[in-house]
Amino acid sequence: METKSPKEQKIEGIILSFVDDIVERYTDGDDLPRRLVETLLHNPQVEAIQDYANNVSITRMGLNDHGPVHMKIVCCNALRVLSLLHAAGVETSLEREQAGSFADSVSAVILASLLHDCGMSIARKGHELYSGIIAHSIIKEVLQCVLPDASDVMRRTVIGSVALEGIVGHMGTNPIHSIEAGIILVADGCDMTKGRARIPLEIPTRPAEGDIHKYSAGSIEKVWIRKGEDHPVKIEVQMKSEVGFFQVEEVLIPKLQSSPAKPFIELYAGVEGQEVKRYL
Repeated sequence: METKSPKEQKIEGIILSFVDDIVERYTDGDDLPRRLVETLLHNPQVEAIQDYANNVSITRMGLNDHGPVHMKIVCCNALRVLSLLHAAGVETSLEREQAGSFADSVSAVILASLLHDCGMSIARKGHELYSGIIAHSIIKEVLQCVLPDASDVMRRTVIGSVALEGIVGHMGTNPIHSIEAGIILVADGCDMTKGRARIPLEIPTRPAEGDIHKYSAGSIEKVWIRKGEDHPVKIEVQMKSEVGFFQVEEVLIPKLQSSPAKPFIELYAGVEGQEVKRYL
């Protein structure tokens, strides 16, 4: 297994910090999210499928990052959105339905975000469904490890089901209905900065379908996820040229429109030095 890059290690540190803060402040001492994320970040099978998905995406298809860095950035984004919603008093679907705790929702979001693009190891078209197929056995194994008691069977089932909903729904092509799955849509759409497009932009290729995604992502300078003014979550996108609006309008906004978390989000985007546009 290749050594993790400094960037990947830094992102893992941010994930662990987020999870520690959530456990300390919001889960009444239930450390399941911490135990789960530690298990996932040191799981050789998860590392392998993330790395190979990236190889297929970048080397074979000439697309942007769909590997370990991307999936971990999505996890960071998802945990940030989840924390902001919880701090604002917004219940997750599991809480509202009394089917699970906030710790269970956090755990499902962690699983979904760290596995949502593993289907890129097979193909781009339909990869969200392939991801669900690949992730199913991994989720079952990991949950059995962190929740080993026979009495935990329902808890494992609920967390795994919500995680799979987030995975198969992250493209907005399959309808989803939980806040948890909706957060994955938002978190995935927010990973659009120029760093994600750097490697494919450096590979010399002929013009091809998908190039607009690389160049528009290359124009995005910053994406901030913060406490909102009118809603619990505020997303701000800063770009260096107008080509970045493609990424906002054709990638992020359709995902937001399909997300059950949309009512709690406001979205702003603009070119540096120009007027910022509010979309939501």
